[in-house]
Amino acid sequence: MMNYIFAGMIIISLVCAVMTNNTSALSQAVINGAAESISLLITMAGALTLWSGIMEIADKGGVTKALSRILSPVLSLLFKNVDKDSKAFKYISMNVSANLLGLGNAATPFGISAVKELKKHSPESEKASDDMVTFVVMNTASIQIMPTMVGVLRQTYGSSQPFSILPCVWISSACALMVGLGLSKLLSREGKYDG
Repeated sequence: MMNYIFAGMIIISLVCAVMTNNTSALSQAVINGAAESISLLITMAGALTLWSGIMEIADKGGVTKALSRILSPVLSLLFKNVDKDSKAFKYISMNVSANLLGLGNAATPFGISAVKELKKHSPESEKASDDMVTFVVMNTASIQIMPTMVGVLRQTYGSSQPFSILPCVWISSACALMVGLGLSKLLSREGKYDG
């Protein structure tokens, strides 16, 4: 579907440029956009590599186990069917920790691993369990204490105060999380399984 959307945008841009006799501006925008995207990619890759490495060191050093213990009372209420000592619970904790630090890209591998582990214990192989749905909703809401990647982007584009958005991020992500979890629990099938 995205291919069609991007193809449509390209075709509309070309048609508009030809109709308004602005093809030189379009070609200049394409060249500038390509250069800026490479620069942004390098900046993001650096920040992502740094924080992914820090998360890996934290995992090896036992920090994620400590975070898991800190988060376990709250996560246990949300994931009643998942054993606290399971790999799924560990990956869920690591994903939540990375999201709290605003490292959505670093959280993705942990999220994928958590869903794979939850899938192993799902009673229906073709349908997502309630715990899987709750996890995806929680991961998508992505409550953040420190939106690191957004701060990096804002600084890259010249913001003098890249983290001035913190109160807005806290409020919007907390509201999204509450609404998402509320609806997830309200619409839950209560499909129990041994985690």
